[in-house]
Amino acid sequence: MERDNQLKLYGLVAEQLKEAHTTVRGLQVPESVRMALSRKLLVITAAAKHDLPDAARRLDRFKKDLDEGRFPEGV
Repeated sequence: MERDNQLKLYGLVAEQLKEAHTTVRGLQVPESVRMALSRKLLVITAAAKHDLPDAARRLDRFKKDLDEGRFPEGV
């Protein structure tokens, strides 16, 4: 049963990562900001391989920041 939940979470995180990458590609921001956001997504993707629940939390925070217009500064 726990494995089923893990697989569901993996599928959810994978789909959300895909959507986040699409969102970042479509943003009207300087290329340096887009690159910084893409790097953050790559870090979250790598974290998902080792700690899926933590990666899900990090992705939720990332998406919330995007929704609220908080982008990396000084890049």
